[in-house]
Amino acid sequence: MAQCVHSVQEFVQDSFVPMVAVLCSEEAERVTRKNNLSFDELLRPFCRLTSEGHIRDPNNQVQMVKNLRICINSIVPSPSSASASLSPAQRRLLDEVVLFCQPQEGAVTSVITAGDYDFNFSSKFVLQGTEEHTEGLSTTPWFEAYRETFLQSMPASDHEFLNHYLACLLVVSSSEAVPVEQFLKLSQEQHRIQHSGEYTHPKWFIPNTLKYYVLLHDMSEGDEQRADAVYEDMKQRYGPQGCYLLKMNSRTFLAETDEQIPDPWSQYLHKNNLHNQVSIEQSVSAVPTSNNVPYVCWALKLWMNTLVHHNLQLETVSSSGLLLGLPTVNTDLKKPDPDHPCGGTGNHGACLTLNDHDHIRQFIQEFTFRGLLPHIEKNIRQLNDQLVSRKGLSRSLFTATKKWFGGGKVPEKSVSEPKSTCGLLYPPEAPELQIRKMADLCFLVQHYELAYSCYHTAKKDFLSDQAMLYAAGALEMAAVSAFLQTGAPRPYPAHYMDTAIQTYKDVCKNMALAERCTLLSAEILKSQGKYSEAATLLIKMTSEDSDLRSALLLEQAAHCFVNMRNPMLRKFAFHMILAGHRFSKAGQRRHALRCYCQAMQVYKGRGWTLAEDHINFTIGRQSFTLRQPENAVTAFRQILVNDSQQTSTQQGAFLREYLYVFKVSPCEAILPELPLPCIQGSATRVYFGHERRLAEGEKQAATHVSLDQEYDQDLTAMWVHLEEQLVASANRGVIPVTFQPTQYCLNNQTDNLRLPLAVVEEPIIVEVTLRNPLKVSLELSSLSLLWRFTADGGSSSKDEANGEVVTNEESLASGVGIWDICLLYKYECCSVPEKNIYNIHRLRIIFQMTLNDDIITNEIIPVFHLSPEETKMVSSKQTGLDMVVTGRQDLKIQGPRLNQTKEDKMLVRHGSDQRLNPIITPPMPLMEVFFLKFPTALLCGEIRKAYIEFCNVSAVALCGLRVASTHPSFFTFGSQVTTPVSPNSAENYLIKCLFIKVSF
Repeated sequence: MAQCVHSVQEFVQDSFVPMVAVLCSEEAERVTRKNNLSFDELLRPFCRLTSEGHIRDPNNQVQMVKNLRICINSIVPSPSSASASLSPAQRRLLDEVVLFCQPQEGAVTSVITAGDYDFNFSSKFVLQGTEEHTEGLSTTPWFEAYRETFLQSMPASDHEFLNHYLACLLVVSSSEAVPVEQFLKLSQEQHRIQHSGEYTHPKWFIPNTLKYYVLLHDMSEGDEQRADAVYEDMKQRYGPQGCYLLKMNSRTFLAETDEQIPDPWSQYLHKNNLHNQVSIEQSVSAVPTSNNVPYVCWALKLWMNTLVHHNLQLETVSSSGLLLGLPTVNTDLKKPDPDHPCGGTGNHGACLTLNDHDHIRQFIQEFTFRGLLPHIEKNIRQLNDQLVSRKGLSRSLFTATKKWFGGGKVPEKSVSEPKSTCGLLYPPEAPELQIRKMADLCFLVQHYELAYSCYHTAKKDFLSDQAMLYAAGALEMAAVSAFLQTGAPRPYPAHYMDTAIQTYKDVCKNMALAERCTLLSAEILKSQGKYSEAATLLIKMTSEDSDLRSALLLEQAAHCFVNMRNPMLRKFAFHMILAGHRFSKAGQRRHALRCYCQAMQVYKGRGWTLAEDHINFTIGRQSFTLRQPENAVTAFRQILVNDSQQTSTQQGAFLREYLYVFKVSPCEAILPELPLPCIQGSATRVYFGHERRLAEGEKQAATHVSLDQEYDQDLTAMWVHLEEQLVASANRGVIPVTFQPTQYCLNNQTDNLRLPLAVVEEPIIVEVTLRNPLKVSLELSSLSLLWRFTADGGSSSKDEANGEVVTNEESLASGVGIWDICLLYKYECCSVPEKNIYNIHRLRIIFQMTLNDDIITNEIIPVFHLSPEETKMVSSKQTGLDMVVTGRQDLKIQGPRLNQTKEDKMLVRHGSDQRLNPIITPPMPLMEVFFLKFPTALLCGEIRKAYIEFCNVSAVALCGLRVASTHPSFFTFGSQVTTPVSPNSAENYLIKCLFIKVSF
């Protein structure tokens, strides 16, 4: 939220300050240009007074003037009439001020807690073009810069005098041949500008403008004695109170090069560059061509430079179109030219010493205390005397006379027409304007009590005449004066401001004045903790005539909602989205992106999927146009991974946007992670070894292991017990500590705490389940697995294109296969008829590790189609498709929920799952067992003969065969069969005769 630098009172005071004009001779401009500054720029950092001043009011009471600031500007005359709205140049000025003030990228964020939300706001901002960094908590420096620039660029109006010039500084160099003649020329020029009627701008406060004569002496090249003599002559002519000798340029470029002199001008010149452009563009067509006006040449030169320096073109993106084919827009801000005569980041004040700084500061104080304040005090007394003498007449008679004879007013239209009274004009000598003029003078010198009284009186007169523009101005300043009164004798009349804003908007159609009232009143209300009223006021000021103003005010309203005693977080987020939309329409993409990101902090994870989709979609688009591809891809990814409630058409549009951004954005990773389809990690099953042959002719497989077999805990426990008996028999009745049961098929029900064993030259079957959460089809191809293998004591290389690891024979003999397995595929948004769907629900990818050629290969699924909301497996690796991208997805399997200890029950903890992390061992024997002529039924006590075939399908010899059974009394082995019974048996086989007897 916007925060005033000091206090609200000081902000309001600085919004209305005494205006002083400057006229310089050509030689005086040359002297100041040595410091890369004009004369008014030279004075600007020293225009705030550090000591107190005093004036006497009409009642002869001493009034203190504290912390007064004056505004000094060069004169740029213009014949154009005032407009009710801002000019295009002024709008461009405000656009660039906001654009140049951006949050610093990568700045440390501050966390603000509001309710159960934690908001991250940037704690630093940078104003591009300067080297200053200002810190604050939840500040909006772009709004503060906009507000300051807007108030300073307000055009002078006839219904008020606050921004009319009170005095004029006439500056002449001491190196002139006859300085007095130059002063006379400048004085005549000022008189011509003010009284000739050729110019409507600048406007002057009173006819008898204070002229203050300044003799500028260059210490590096001028004659100091001659300057002192000229100054003595000036004091004789103009009086010691009306002139001053300013000595400067005491430092040369070659001297004191090691001395570090502060540069207080940089923070002012970035604003002044743009402000000069606006003023000159408005008046350049009317600049006189006379050669005796030295400032005209400089104005033309400045105008030509600023046209090039500040021409910032912004392209806009249609809010309804797609990003397909949309070029990225470079919105990087142009940095000021260091050699620009108006400054920038150049070396300002290079010829000035610290003593020169003190001389300038002392000059401002002398001019203000001995020239400006006495001049204002004198005019307040004169106006008061005139008003008091006029009040001697009967008020009713005075009013009646005005109605009969027009009262000296020359209305443009009849006063009897209330709907047209906003155009009513008073002549300069009208008593109503004299009251307003006295009120403005009192306000400028901080005599707020007398100012309020005068504003209140003028307000009644204006309302009685139905002069609504004047009445609104009097209401506005009466409210401000009441607020600034010391001791707060009366409450702030907010209804005065509301009436003034409504009058400016609806009756006078002057949005600039209405906006000024809104900015002032909002700050006053916020200082009193009335955030709800301030937010309402700001929202009412939004309109379609200015997207930038509406965006800034909506953002401030949002901050008001979050700073209330009971924060209204949803209103904050809603108005931040509205502000982001208006920022986007105004071409302020960085600010739009920031607003949407802050609003996402409220909507994220709250179940408002449609709102999240809209915000993420906008963030993706803005990031893409701002050349932030990683942020764009992340935002579009969020739209796809969540359970979207959008229609199929909208989901298809989101997917196409994501594919386009993903494809055109450079990515550092060879295979970036893709969001679709969804992998059901817990449903992944892994089978180690060849899948068993269950039946083949007369042969029947003697195995319980199958990839499709359901897990049976009791049956598994029985097989583990038999295996333990075998191991104990082979180890003299002792089970080793490192023993772990053999598990061929691992799923979400098996014990996956230990690393499984995988044998070289034996396949590994991985079964993965995929789901398409969208309402549109996905087509994938070339689906395969990526993996990496780490050998004991060695290293391996990974080819991510085909999942290939090349190593040597010794290192491949044993090691750990780190299977953070990922799916490698491409996909596209397509429309395939349902009859062409490759209808499978599980995908099996086989990894064959071969020792002979030192390579591990895997199966690739060629083409696959995934229908809307279907659970299936898909892979896509095709080339030449327009909307196809290549990427991967990691297989992440979460272990079972721990529920053993009290801490496990109170916290959400999960164990490990090692089913995808096998230990690779050297080749081992692999035996398969088949029954031949196995009886299907037996009588009690009957003995039947069958055959059992032991087949070693591995190249490693098998020895030490042992057999364990849960019922050893049911069967016995006979003699070895020398002749094969099965012609399809493998070479390494052994057939035994088996006698079976079942008894009860």
